[in-house]
Amino acid sequence: MTVRHLARGLLVAAAAFGVPAAAAACPFCSAQGQTLSGEVNQADLIVLGTLKNAQRDPNDITRGTTELHIEKVIKPHDYLTGKKVLLLPRYVPVDKETADNKFLVFCSVYAGTTDVTATAVASSLILGNFATYQLDPYRGEPAKADSKLPDYLKGALDVRQKDTAARLKYFFDYLDSPELVVSSDAYMEFGNADYKEVRGVAEKLPGDKVLKWLTDKDTPASRFGLYGMLIGHCGKKEDAAAIRKLLDDPSRVYSSGLDGMIAGYILLDKKAGWDYLKETIKNEKNEFPVRYAGLKVLRFFWEYRPDVISKEQVLDGMKVLIAQSDLADLPMEDLRKWERWELTKDVLENGQKETHAAIPIVRRAVLRFALSAPAGNEAATAYVAQARKADPERVKMIEEMLRDEKPKPPLTETTANGK
Repeated sequence: MTVRHLARGLLVAAAAFGVPAAAAACPFCSAQGQTLSGEVNQADLIVLGTLKNAQRDPNDITRGTTELHIEKVIKPHDYLTGKKVLLLPRYVPVDKETADNKFLVFCSVYAGTTDVTATAVASSLILGNFATYQLDPYRGEPAKADSKLPDYLKGALDVRQKDTAARLKYFFDYLDSPELVVSSDAYMEFGNADYKEVRGVAEKLPGDKVLKWLTDKDTPASRFGLYGMLIGHCGKKEDAAAIRKLLDDPSRVYSSGLDGMIAGYILLDKKAGWDYLKETIKNEKNEFPVRYAGLKVLRFFWEYRPDVISKEQVLDGMKVLIAQSDLADLPMEDLRKWERWELTKDVLENGQKETHAAIPIVRRAVLRFALSAPAGNEAATAYVAQARKADPERVKMIEEMLRDEKPKPPLTETTANGK
């Protein structure tokens, strides 16, 4: 395996497994998953307070208690009525030399009884007696005296019932927060949003602010993808020159985010941006991550914006990429999923090149494409017949894999009863 193939393997694996799966996600964001504001919805109560009087259990050093003196209630609950101090059933060491021991604490509250049946049938009087309830403080975030985290989460709670555009606009205002926990959480909110949702708010954002973030050398590289896509919607056409300057800057290393930057460039200046993308994917001297970013841009315009870059143009770009052995299996798989059987000749001819045939994953992609082609596709049928003659077990295995990947029909009463 060459260094290029190893780098490619690590990159694609990270893209596939580096973040939790999401039903829909921003195409150029590098982080998705549970957010703090999402946990706001799950927690029964959230309070900000100062930790004091931590005590170990003399009989069990793994247990203890700590007082949390409440200063602000972020998410209220009846359990808090009349309480100024919460006794946390945890031993949390307190630095006595540090006057500021503020924590934002997320808690669950549950009935004290362990008898589930009894709890389920308990009277409303018993269930309303919170003196019998127990507190489970399952998450704590340190907060300095001037921290905006409490206000950020309280605001997130207030906007959760609003439409997507209003919610994302709220999180946009915190993307440049100096507190990493806040800015990262706001960024993840965009990461969890579908492109159609992001587009709805992106067109109304201040382009000058987004461009300032992009040109700031202190902006994390992980943000370039999102900010590049945003500027493509809220920027002016003349901003395209600034984006091109950033793309050509040799001092910038786009370990991530190059895809969003190129997409934004195309959205601002279709001709110049498309020419840049074509040159990027055509130049095999470019490292795999660079050309892979180009593939992701092609996927974006195919799925979301054929009004800007036509499907025919995207397919022309795919032809360029399937000719590159270290990348070929990825666009081939896209073409299979898109059912672009008119490119059968291109896939099969490239697949039989010595450079491609020497790579098992590329051979598999070609066979998957041919096996998925409709019955009337003579070239694909002939390829499968030849492959079956050479290695029938391999063909059978891939056929089974393809069947397993097909969506299962919804379970009905008839199928549930085995009829």
